[in-house]
Amino acid sequence: MTDLDPRPELKVLDPGQPCTATEILEPRRVPLGGVREMNVYRTLPQRQRSLVGAWCFLDHYGPDDVSLTGGMQMPRHPHTGLATVSWLFTGRVEHLDSGGNAASVVPGELNLMIAGRGITHQEISNPETNTLHGVQLWYALPDATRFGDNAFARYAPEPVSLPGGTARVFIGALLGSVSPVDTRTPDLLGAELILEPGASAKLTVRADFEHAVLAENAEVRVNSAAVGHRSLAYIPPGSDTLVITAGDTGARIILLGGVPLGERIVMWWNFVGRDHNEIVEFRRRYQAELGFEPADPADAGKRALFGEFPPDQPPPLPAPPLPNSRLVPRE
Repeated sequence: MTDLDPRPELKVLDPGQPCTATEILEPRRVPLGGVREMNVYRTLPQRQRSLVGAWCFLDHYGPDDVSLTGGMQMPRHPHTGLATVSWLFTGRVEHLDSGGNAASVVPGELNLMIAGRGITHQEISNPETNTLHGVQLWYALPDATRFGDNAFARYAPEPVSLPGGTARVFIGALLGSVSPVDTRTPDLLGAELILEPGASAKLTVRADFEHAVLAENAEVRVNSAAVGHRSLAYIPPGSDTLVITAGDTGARIILLGGVPLGERIVMWWNFVGRDHNEIVEFRRRYQAELGFEPADPADAGKRALFGEFPPDQPPPLPAPPLPNSRLVPRE
């Protein structure tokens, strides 16, 4: 933690006791691109909570009828200082980035893109996809790695059994399953759990982690708190036990966790930085490198951030105008 971090020292509950201080974050509906627009349900960030560990963004979408909405149409756009995690339940999305990576995102397979100091990419649902359903997650890179090279990784975790269900651990470790993916952000957890009707999963987790549980397809109970469909339950550090209980129809949940980042971030549009001036520079250089605005003499001689892109792709997205007020770091 930093000198600016107001959090108290970690107080650990007795072993095996779940934390009852559960905070419920309700989703807000956000339209994404295109004439018909695909709606997503965003639970991170929110005014009262920007981070869960290093996780800083959670969009949940679908089941989405592509014939009605046009599916996912996200042309080339930039990222800095973060990593994106694509995890699908249904459908297929084509990924292309300026690091030279092209991949099909398919259900049950992690696609991780680490932006480092800068990258651009596009995500477009496959023409053969009829229904699109999944989550898009971001986590903030710590100061030690956020200016590194960009990277891309894929991983298909094997399901592991637990009483009344199965789990796929795509980042970190849980239930004896360990993801081999290098996140450049220590102490993270990301997993999908599918629970049978009425099943209750008692998970042993790290007490120094804060956790979040997305009720993906039905209401669940998390440490006795009711969590509505598409809502996110936040559980603070201090307990080594997490209890998730499905209702009569069963449930699928996304479980995220991590040690509190301990760094204040500024998150605006598709950039993560540490102060207002960094975001201004990221935007300025993106606009110049992609030809939306003239280059600033202050950037002469600097290494390009956002890379080359294959030809014959949809036009890139310009950055929106910056707000009139200064961007304030949050944690």
